[in-house]
Amino acid sequence: MGKPVYVIAELSANHGGSKARALEVIHAAHEAGADAVKFQHYTAETITVRSDHTDFRVSGGTLWDGRQLADLYAEAMTPWEWTGDLVAEANKLGIDWLSSPFDNTAVDFLEQFNIATYKIASFELVDLPLIRYVASKGKPMIMSTGMSTLDEIDAAVKAAQGAGAPQVSVLRCNSTYPAKSSEMDLAAIPTMIAKWGIPVGLSDHTMTSVTAISAVALGATIIEKHITMRRSDGGPDGAFSLEPHEFAAMIRDIREASNALGTARFGPSASEVNSLKFRRSLRAVTAIKAGDHITEHNVRSVRPAGGLPPDDFSRISGMKAKRNIAVGEPITNDLLN
Repeated sequence: MGKPVYVIAELSANHGGSKARALEVIHAAHEAGADAVKFQHYTAETITVRSDHTDFRVSGGTLWDGRQLADLYAEAMTPWEWTGDLVAEANKLGIDWLSSPFDNTAVDFLEQFNIATYKIASFELVDLPLIRYVASKGKPMIMSTGMSTLDEIDAAVKAAQGAGAPQVSVLRCNSTYPAKSSEMDLAAIPTMIAKWGIPVGLSDHTMTSVTAISAVALGATIIEKHITMRRSDGGPDGAFSLEPHEFAAMIRDIREASNALGTARFGPSASEVNSLKFRRSLRAVTAIKAGDHITEHNVRSVRPAGGLPPDDFSRISGMKAKRNIAVGEPITNDLLN
């Protein structure tokens, strides 16, 4: 993660069941300027079970209301047999890749591809055994926090660190799809940075780039967002994903916001040095003859610089000019007695 803000393009279900589409999205993410593309590794059987119990049918005002969990995940999953080709394409393009495993078998599967970083989804943050198993592989971990409490996040961070993860990062997240900007509560980001002293970012499910840019301004160093070729293609995640041109615009804004943060510098920047000469100073505003007293009528604070500081007027008021002083001439100590 060599850049100030590491941008992850989430493929998720936006392959639409087509490996060719998945490869197209990887190319789009790369062309948009993303640092990494993220996959998900689960099957309907590893993430849930098929049941007629009402708890297994989505409800509550989501995009997927009425769907049976097993059916939804069977549609959304990325077929594991595509992984070799997806990884090879990412490697060829020079874009990083990572994945979210949802059970131990997915972790074991991903290890054969020399995965560099694991991602833990927000709904899995309470699965501490899974977190510990991932951490035991000795790879960096990024964990979305979603609806988790401070204690739950703390437990997950400690589980990952304690089980061997060499680097742990956490992402602020609102686990609704799409998420409302008014419910993102990005003010938590500085608190998270202060509490854990680890990289903090944002997993963003809103429909604009404003939330991501705001997060960067608050100290986020990782941004994750869904990408799709066309929202009109539909699919489980299409409605809250950015199209390639939108994703590229977001990345440009993120980079600009990151550059604008700079450092806690005071005093002129390199480009401001030339502007110093246009500051105010004390100058003659009427012709002053030798022996005349300095008054508010013949000397004022005006632009440009070059004369005494404006605050010196009270000190020199009433002093006499040693010689004639022309209009506009800077007032300096050597002209007065």
